[in-house]
Amino acid sequence: MSLSREQILVEMGISPIWVRRDAPVAEPADEAPRQTESAPSAAPVVEAPPVAAPLKANPVTQAKIDVANLDWPALAKQVAECRACALCEQRKQAVLGVGDIQPEYLFIGEGPGADEDAQGEPFVGQAGKLLDNMLASLDIARGNRVYIANAVKCRPPGNRTPEAAEMAACWPYLERQIALLKPKIIVLLGKAAVHAVLHDDKSLASLRGKRFEYAGIPVVVTYHPAYLLRNLPDKAKAWEDLLFARRILREQMAPELPF
Repeated sequence: MSLSREQILVEMGISPIWVRRDAPVAEPADEAPRQTESAPSAAPVVEAPPVAAPLKANPVTQAKIDVANLDWPALAKQVAECRACALCEQRKQAVLGVGDIQPEYLFIGEGPGADEDAQGEPFVGQAGKLLDNMLASLDIARGNRVYIANAVKCRPPGNRTPEAAEMAACWPYLERQIALLKPKIIVLLGKAAVHAVLHDDKSLASLRGKRFEYAGIPVVVTYHPAYLLRNLPDKAKAWEDLLFARRILREQMAPELPF
């Protein structure tokens, strides 16, 4: 009987017999293929309804608004609806001005405060009471021979000083007011008013007591009433400025002397 190679090796004591495995062992045919775990399906995304954006300032160039040809009613309407700068976003109302529309004096301040924003009239707080006293010293009263306006028509936040860009946005309205009013003299109250009308950034101390002109109208510079409330000694200087303005006005209105 012939023996196989494996049996001969066993008889010779050569065991165990190692078998070379060149190929990988195949998986059992009945084993189901592996499946990767699928991620849970995402819930459907529901878009939120669009939220209306808050009303913002519309940087409309003044060239698009023919302010130079507006009459008083149209100017008042345009100012009330103005959104040319960011001051419109927090205002209760725009404050155009108040007084005689054929005045001798035009007083120009900085901008509305909290009281002015609520009531729609310039200089109605403590500074306004002081301004009324200043007018009385000239023998005039609010609404009689005087018109009161501001460099900007909307209240700056926190009653801060108006910025240059804000005054520039409001300038066409003030310019039109001056053209409609044709005052005999303009009194500028504080640096913001000086910057708006004269475009001058010098100190008030250096500008007081001097005659300036805008569009052929004499202009005088003095302190803002709110400043005077904090610096009472300067009220005497403001009185000097008012006397100076009255003297210029009288010279303007004096009849021509015969030769």
